[in-house]
This record gives sequence, C-alpha cells and structure tokens, in this order.
Amino acid sequence: MAHEILILAGGGGHTGYSYALAQALYGEASLSFLIPGGDSLSEKRLSKFGKVDFFIKPRGPKTSMHKFAVRLAKAFMVSLGKVPRKLNAVVSSGSNFCIPPALTAWFKGIPIVNIESSVRFTKPSKTALLLRPFSSLTALQWEEQARILDGVVVGPLLPKPEIEPSNRGYILITGGTYGHKLLFDAVNESSLTNVVLQTGRIDPQPYAQCHPEWRIITWTEKFHELLAGAGIVVTHFGSTVLDALVYRKRMVVVLNPEWTRTAGLEDAKVLANKVNAVLVSEVTQENVLKAIEEAKKREVPTFPNGAVNLANKIIELVGA
Repeated sequence: MAHEILILAGGGGHTGYSYALAQALYGEASLSFLIPGGDSLSEKRLSKFGKVDFFIKPRGPKTSMHKFAVRLAKAFMVSLGKVPRKLNAVVSSGSNFCIPPALTAWFKGIPIVNIESSVRFTKPSKTALLLRPFSSLTALQWEEQARILDGVVVGPLLPKPEIEPSNRGYILITGGTYGHKLLFDAVNESSLTNVVLQTGRIDPQPYAQCHPEWRIITWTEKFHELLAGAGIVVTHFGSTVLDALVYRKRMVVVLNPEWTRTAGLEDAKVLANKVNAVLVSEVTQENVLKAIEEAKKREVPTFPNGAVNLANKIIELVGA
C-alpha cells in the first residue's frame, strides 16, 4: 500500500466520522491518526486500523479564550513534527483540533480533505469554513450543506455494522463524550427501569444510587453493541445519530443548551426531520417520556454510505 493517509480524529463525534472513514479505507491505504491527548477511547477504537499518536486540542466546550490562544500557538509548533512530508493526504474530521495539523500539511504541500459535520445546516462549522480554501476536497454529508459551503456531497459518514441488530427492549440514553446532565437529571426522576445510561464525563454515581436497576457506564469502545441491542436510542445532537441509523434504531434527539459553540436548534430540527427522530428542545422529564413513546411509532430511513463514497474519492485524489 503506497499511499499514506493521516486522519485527524478530534474526539467524540469527530472520531466517529474518522472511524467510519477508516473502515472504508482500511486495506486501500496505510492509515495513521492524530487524536486529542488523553483520549483513550479514540485510541482504542482507531488503533486497529493504524498507528495512533496524541496531539493538543486547543479548545474544549468550556475553554477560556486565553487558554485557547496559548494552546493553539503551541499546537501549530508541535504539528510541524507530527505531519511528515511523505504523507499523500491529511483528513480533517472537524473541530479546532484539526486546524494546526491541517494547515501544516497544506504548508508542506500535502493535500487536505476537509469533512463538514453532520449536524450543520444553517451555517458551516468554523473549522470547515476556515479550511475550505486550503482543501483539495471538502466533503459534505447532506445535500442541504451545499447551500452553506462549497464542496462535494458524499452522504452521511456511516460506519459499517459490526454486529447484527436486535431488540433487547432497553432504552439506551447517551450523552456522548462530555455527557448531557440536563437529560440525565430529567430521566433520573422518572420511573423508567430498563435503561442503559452512558454518562461520558458526567459523574455516574448519583444515577446509580437512584436507579440500581439501570446499567450505567461512562464510555466503552464496544458502544456499537449497546446500540445494536437497544429498543429506543435517546441521544444528544451528535454523530450517535448516524451510528443509530446503521443499526436501524428509532431515536429521540435531545438538544443540549449548555453547548453554545456547536450547532443549534434550527440545525437540530433539520437533522431530526431527515432521520425521522423525535426532537426534544426543552429538556423536561415529561417531554423526554412523551418523545420516547412517539419514537416507537417512527420508521427508520435509509441513506447511502458517505464513508465509502468519500474513501473512493480520497483514493482517486492520492492516486492522481
């Protein structure tokens, strides 16, 4: 395999895009990855496809501007040694994490592949917009995104299913990497019993004490197994939506108002409509429980696999 491709996996949903793309590229190119420092989950998920190295993430959801500026400057310096000239392409999966190594790649004459987030419909993400002029290919996951960003529509980056889906009856409630405390607190007051709760960085102990009958985890590299067995998936507004589509799961999408730096309500409405999920914008116990009942009546749509389409375009790009 002559082609060497570096994928910048920014953690959380951005690692989800990277994972789906890595599945599609594996065997067609030699893959390596940069991930945020300390992100052991991304390391476990991606290491089976190639070498994984750690890199600085300049800003998290609550990082101050001062710390962001300092970390960003350091990230540009460190990226000089993390992006070798021998690479045939560098793929940005989104988030500020990708900006320094992607621009370093451009400076060294390495083609950049720029992925827009699956949750952007009203305006482009800052990372995708900033990298657009420097990119050989900007991949859009929905046709609607062509209205806000110049690029090529490949379809949603869906991972390949790794287990046969089933319905074991439980409700999977997930908050992603950072968790969704408002959602967790709302369902914690309910009488739901058959629940699997994934808390991310939110302390799981209060929920375990109140509901010893629930299965509660922080995170797992085998999250796909939980998705495959769920009856209903209640999730934050992120890439878990795409993963749930793969396993044909009915969904409730619960907006997290604490995350003001990501896509907002109007974006969530469009995505929920596209995947036929029930949207909860005001997080209360009553609203979540009603949404769960409504989701049981919904059908799950199918979409072309954008990860395979994008992988083919990347192989064409590096082979040119």
